[in-house]
Amino acid sequence: MTFEKAWNHGKSILQSAGIAESELDAWYLLEYVFKIDKSWYYLHSRDEMQEEKYHEYELLLKKRSERIPLQYITGSQEFMGLNFKVNSHVLIPRQDTETLVEEAVKRLEPGMEVLDLCTGSGCVIISIMKQKPVTGTASDISKQALLIAKENARNNQVEVTLVRSDLFQNITGSYDMIVANPPYIPTEAIAELMPEVRDFEPIDALDGKEDGMYFYHKIVQESRRFLKSNGYLCLEIGHDQGGRVAFLMEENGFRNVKVVKDLARNNRVVCGNLPAVK
Repeated sequence: MTFEKAWNHGKSILQSAGIAESELDAWYLLEYVFKIDKSWYYLHSRDEMQEEKYHEYELLLKKRSERIPLQYITGSQEFMGLNFKVNSHVLIPRQDTETLVEEAVKRLEPGMEVLDLCTGSGCVIISIMKQKPVTGTASDISKQALLIAKENARNNQVEVTLVRSDLFQNITGSYDMIVANPPYIPTEAIAELMPEVRDFEPIDALDGKEDGMYFYHKIVQESRRFLKSNGYLCLEIGHDQGGRVAFLMEENGFRNVKVVKDLARNNRVVCGNLPAVK
């Protein structure tokens, strides 16, 4: 089997399985198994490949055909130009969430203290700390998620304090900023998600209870006790939650509340700050 035929075979298998980006995913799996890039491929596309490696490629194509996310197969995902290890215990970092990092960084100064709730893979706090010299603390209710975040922090040369906590339950101290990408999908809507998300990503990191607002109420109300004077709260939101989350923050005393759109022009982040104590 040549590399060219293998890639074409991969495209066909994934296309038959209904994978939207069948060509791209077949390439990523080929790249992953053979440790090659496009430049190498175009020079060697008609070379014969090792039979053992081809069988490995076929096995991964089968997994992807079963709608297992590509990132869980390869074990990694790029986010903010950094590489993050992922597995089924953490959400796969998405480009939408880069908006949360960008908005947080705009409001931070060197030396500030940042708390990241529901950290998952740690992609948000680690990306923030790579861009601004701040002190970072990250928490998650999942022990397995914290192990992944710890490994990602080490791999990206960042020192983050990790705390196992159900939101603020085990959090101490005060912070200049709290960021969070909490579960925000209404329970009934989870059944309508893509199989890759619905069947494989951790349900506890997706389910925002009946109306998707459960965790926003808890975070907005409780964050006041952990924010310093003039401290910021920045939250990722679902595309249709901007008005509700902004109102909730204003109702709880936050000022300068702003809803920010992502690159797809969907509402994605809400930020606000507590008034400075005079």
